[in-house]
Amino acid sequence: MAKQVDYEKIGRSARVRGGIGKTVIYALLVVWALMVLFPFYWMVLTSIKSYSAYNSEYIPKFFTLSPTMQNYADAFTAVPLARYFLNTLIFTLITTAVMLVVVVLAAFAFARLDFRGKNVAFTLFLSLMMIPSELVVITNFVTITNLGLRNTFTGLILPSVTSVFYIYLLKENFEQIPGELYKAAKVDGTSDFKYLVKVMLPISQPTIVTITILKIIECWNSYVWPRLITDDSAYFLVSNGIQEIRENGFGRENIPAMMAAVVVISVPLIVLFLIFHKKIMAGVSRGGTKG
Repeated sequence: MAKQVDYEKIGRSARVRGGIGKTVIYALLVVWALMVLFPFYWMVLTSIKSYSAYNSEYIPKFFTLSPTMQNYADAFTAVPLARYFLNTLIFTLITTAVMLVVVVLAAFAFARLDFRGKNVAFTLFLSLMMIPSELVVITNFVTITNLGLRNTFTGLILPSVTSVFYIYLLKENFEQIPGELYKAAKVDGTSDFKYLVKVMLPISQPTIVTITILKIIECWNSYVWPRLITDDSAYFLVSNGIQEIRENGFGRENIPAMMAAVVVISVPLIVLFLIFHKKIMAGVSRGGTKG
């Protein structure tokens, strides 16, 4: 009987410790979530404050009693933001489509084809990830300028049509597909391209979706390269538009209108991520697991 009582005490203390542990974990998660979400709250809050109210706040306020939507109207009238949206959409769709073709073919070659120096070539290819992005930007700028492609969609798109990381991610995913399927397909006379389209791409769909969504987000948020390679407003992207709004204040920086533009620009990406977040997580975890 004494042992039974002892077991009950041990069980209760274990449950208490488990409950305390969960409480601490949830409390930390809540604090972390507030830290992550606060910038979004501040962005939306600033976008609905009037220009005069925002500039009169010597101490920032965490709420407003007189919200206004005028900043959203100013964001589209101060600069041709709608045209920048269209330019960004064209840039994003074409870049993502071309990048998918390049990445899929390169990943398939490294994963399934046998050619001399494949491992050495792939190792050298991965070493490109060690090069600082600033050096790549400078090299790309000089190359695009020498080719006379500044202020063109071609100049915007070309440096972004490949990615070492995405090729590596998709190659690892392709290698998880049993090699026997490839051998059986070759025995049946199936071409490499048909095997890629009919077998490998459907099986690797989560990773393909992940790469597509991540590339769309990357293109949509692109800032340094568009600012560097374009000075003609006909080719400006939304990143250029935000900077213009920021500089077109009434004698000062128009931060509320800029935040309104950021909110409008961010909504498509947030919706896209909420719709496909499960596929993104599945694709990343699958691409990083072998066996």
